[in-house]
Amino acid sequence: MRSKKLRFLFCALLILGFVSGICAQCLSIAVPDDISVFSNADLESEIAAPFVSLRFEGEDEPSVGAVSSGTSADADAMLLGVIPLKTVSVSVYDNISLCPGGMPFGVKLSTKGILIIGVSEVDCEGGNKNPCYDAGIRAGDVITKINGEEPCDAEELQIAASGSGGKPIELTVERGGESKKYTVSPIKSKSDGVYKLGLWVKDRAAGIGTVTFYNPENNTFAGLGHGICDAETGALLPMSEGNVFNVRIDGVIRGKAGEPGELKGYFTSGKIGALYGNTHFGVFGILAEKPTNAGDKIPIGLKNEVCEGNATIRCTLGEGGIGEYSVDISKIDTSNRSTKNFVIEVTDPELIQATGGIVQGMSGSPIIQNGKLIGAVTHVLIDDPTKGYGIFIENMLDAAG
Repeated sequence: MRSKKLRFLFCALLILGFVSGICAQCLSIAVPDDISVFSNADLESEIAAPFVSLRFEGEDEPSVGAVSSGTSADADAMLLGVIPLKTVSVSVYDNISLCPGGMPFGVKLSTKGILIIGVSEVDCEGGNKNPCYDAGIRAGDVITKINGEEPCDAEELQIAASGSGGKPIELTVERGGESKKYTVSPIKSKSDGVYKLGLWVKDRAAGIGTVTFYNPENNTFAGLGHGICDAETGALLPMSEGNVFNVRIDGVIRGKAGEPGELKGYFTSGKIGALYGNTHFGVFGILAEKPTNAGDKIPIGLKNEVCEGNATIRCTLGEGGIGEYSVDISKIDTSNRSTKNFVIEVTDPELIQATGGIVQGMSGSPIIQNGKLIGAVTHVLIDDPTKGYGIFIENMLDAAG
């Protein structure tokens, strides 16, 4: 009789352990790997799983105060306060309000160093050759020094090569954050008699984008939602200086499947501000004064608050100024740290009629949902211009520094 009770107890404990394990595993899946919260948030309410709480190292009670605003820290997700489930990365933000943008801006950017956008062969005696490629230099590399001296512009590279007489030139090149020196001997071109390196280079860029937000507390702004990159290589342009200008939009090339559209415009004034950052998540700068057409301040919304469904974007299509247009949000990926965090689809008939959907120049257009600034337009889907991607506003704030 006692043996039967022991076997029953053993089986009951085994089943209980199995069920508990399944429940713990399900709860672990339900708890996100990372969450974003405001500095005054109730941490317990941020976990959408029953009987689960978060504990930072050395903390007995769940408290966001254990993490400084603008930083992240790991916390243990605990079942019933005692059973560890997983480690969760918690990012903390100030509960701030910003003025949504929607106005176009122009930028002229000078690169830090000389960006190599392509390599080509030099026609020479004995056949075509590419001295830089043979030395190990590739498209996307950045030349930071010529014979030990920092160049002012790309013209200095051309002068150094043409005046070398074929003697070796030392190029200091940066690639992936690492610097390396290459010795290259320019080759005399048979067609024009000029010594060449076999490179296509760039040292500046200019373009039009849309302001995402303006912060009246410090006159800073953000735009684009992605970096200014070289069109040929896709490499982020290393910035030495960037100036901001007013822009007037005077036309639209409508987008269609396979052919992205474009806002057409021109610079209308002298310098109105300066960039201090060109990052993968947008450009950031300081304006001399508040834009007259900036919206009233609204609170930001973190990625945990973004939901599928209706939202609006602000952008400028012409002389009528900033308009607000309806979009639909879907396929939200809160674990994505890129510039493509969710899909947006333009549903506003007026915007579709005017542009066909999302066009070049609209990058940075602020996205507003439930009265909060949640992100910005970043890319258009080539096969369907009514659809594109948006970036979470917190990813832009992280890059703003």
